[in-house]
This record gives sequence, C-alpha cells and structure tokens, in this order.
Amino acid sequence: MSRLIGILLVACSAAAFGTLAIFARYAYASGMNAGSILFLRFTLAALVMGVIVVVRREGLPRGRTLLWLIGMGAIGYVGQSFCYLSALNYASAGLVALLLYLYPIFVTGLSAFFYHERITGMKAIALALAFAGTALTVSPESGQWQGIALAIGAALIYSGYIMIGAKVMRHTSAVQSSTVIFASAAAVFGGMVLATGPQWPGSSSGWLAMVGLVIVATIIPAGAFLGGLKRIHPATAAMLSTLEPVVTVVLATVLLGETLAPVTLLGGALILGAVIIVAGGELGDKETGRQGQGDKEITN
Repeated sequence: MSRLIGILLVACSAAAFGTLAIFARYAYASGMNAGSILFLRFTLAALVMGVIVVVRREGLPRGRTLLWLIGMGAIGYVGQSFCYLSALNYASAGLVALLLYLYPIFVTGLSAFFYHERITGMKAIALALAFAGTALTVSPESGQWQGIALAIGAALIYSGYIMIGAKVMRHTSAVQSSTVIFASAAAVFGGMVLATGPQWPGSSSGWLAMVGLVIVATIIPAGAFLGGLKRIHPATAAMLSTLEPVVTVVLATVLLGETLAPVTLLGGALILGAVIIVAGGELGDKETGRQGQGDKEITN
C-alpha cells in the first residue's frame, strides 16, 4: 500500500504542476515579470506551509537536515525555476519543455550510479516511451543555444534536487521540508526583486492567478511529490512526473484555445503507457518483496 500511495502522490503532483504554465501565463498578462512571480510564489507558499507546521506542532528540522533543505530551496528550486523561465526568453516553450524532461534520464542514470539501482528491461522501455511521448507532446522546435543551455541546466539541477530529496526526506516530513525549501527560495528571489524592482499584478485576475499558482501549482504538488518520494525510488518518481506536460497541453487547449494535434495525442498516449508500466513495476516489486519475506519466515 505504501508504494501505491507513493505512485498516486507523485502522479497528483505532476498533474498539479501541469497547471504552472497556465497560471504563469495569466500572471505575465497582468504585467508581472519572472522574478516577481517567483518571489510571490515561494513567499506565499512558505507562509501557508509555516501555518500548517504551527498548527500540527511539528517544528522545523534541525542540524544537517535543515542545511540540506535550505540548499534544496536556495540552490535547487531557485536554480531550476530561474533557468527554466529564462530559457523561455531564448527558445520556444516546446523545446524548453522537452529539454527539461531530460531529467528522468539523468535521474535514472544517477540512481544507477549512486544508489546501484538496477535498470530493468521494462524500466528502460518505459523510459524510452516517456521520452518519446514527451517529445511528441511538446512539439519541439529549434531554438537559440542560450535557451538550450538554460533548459538543460534546469533539467540537471532538478535531477540533483530529486536525488538529494530522496535521502533528506528520510529524516523529515513533507510539510516541514516544503516550508524550509519554499522559505529559502523566497529569500533568494526576494533579494533579486529588491535589486531589480518588483512588478506586481496589475489586475484582480493577476492576483487570482498568483493564488492558483501558489496553492495548486506549488504547495499541493511539492508536498505530494516529497511525500511520494519517501515511498518510491527517485527514478520512478521522475518517470511518473512525465504526466505534467500532458496536463499542461490539455489545459492549454481548454483554457487558452490551443489545439491538440494528432501527434500530441500520440505523445500523451505514450507517456500514459510509460506511467502504467512504471506503476505496474512498482506494485510487482512490492509483491516480490512480500513473497520473499514470506519465504524467509517459512525457512526460519
């Protein structure tokens, strides 16, 4: 049951993260810039999570765990989000999204190298399907080298974030860790806003977009992802997260009037197929482990 819960949490996280581009589009339309959006996003998210921590009387992590979480926020979240948004200034959104989703490949390789996680034949097939499906879903186009470099940088930073988070989450809860990570990212972006000048939403719709960006696209998915990361392998979490571009494309079609091409539908089908393979593999591993435990008990 623990792995099934982990699968569902990460899948829900991916779906919620898929709304980020939609809310950001509305925020940009209200006159905001990237630094102000990210500052408000992480500041408001940190305040909400801080209230939850107080209500639950959990307190904040201490010692080395606290330092790792600060680094995840101030370096990981800041670096990934800044690189991603900056890449959009130099390359098409499709190309940037495709390059960001190189991170499941990076995570799988890092997991095999550092955690000695075995890459099974089925996982390799699922990885190939997810990558191919993402490529079809985002309809990549050529872009300038600056955007390509920034997008690959975002993927690399996010891969490191996932790998570190897998270890740190063994010593803290999703609520505690999210609070520290958000606050650390907010502090960094706060300095950037002070240096460049803020650009707040110029309309009520812009503020509503920020509320949605904070609650739906930040607090819920970040907490769900970290909670799921405690129950499943990092590579599996990265694979399940490829649901995100599917959700983004669907919402863009419904809310922004963008059309879904047949090739996009095919890409979405491939990604969903990869998710089914990964989920089935996780549940199968659980059953194998349970059977192995039973055999051991009989032997003893």
